Amino acid sequence: MNYKLPKNERIHSQKSIKELFDKGSSFFLYPFKVMVLDQPDKNEGTHQVLFSVSKKKIKKAVDRNFVKRRMKEAYRLNKSVILTSNSHNKLIGLIYVSSEIATFQFIQKKICKILSMIAETPQSTNKNS
Repeated sequence: MNYKLPKNERIHSQKSIKELFDKGSSFFLYPFKVMVLDQPDKNEGTHQVLFSVSKKKIKKAVDRNFVKRRMKEAYRLNKSVILTSNSHNKLIGLIYVSSEIATFQFIQKKICKILSMIAETPQSTNKNS
């Protein structure tokens, strides 16, 4: 199992981010709002993820970066949950909405639950409008 999180596994293009927020479906699992979008036409062979922490909720940049590092580490260690499912490539947005800084164990438990929920969802939940 590859435990790295290279740039091609992170959403970095503005076009992909806009598409995720415009066309993606979302659900809420405290302390995360999760955005998911199927990418059946992309043959990159990997899921892509976006990590975000609200400046309105956590004021200090040091604390926002600390939470993002915890989120990235939890995803990196548990991404095998979603890779084992035979599904289309997905764009996943993990948005931290709590105003408190959570422990790594709490964040890891929630991200693991989120990834298993995404892996269990049926194919073609994308609304083509």
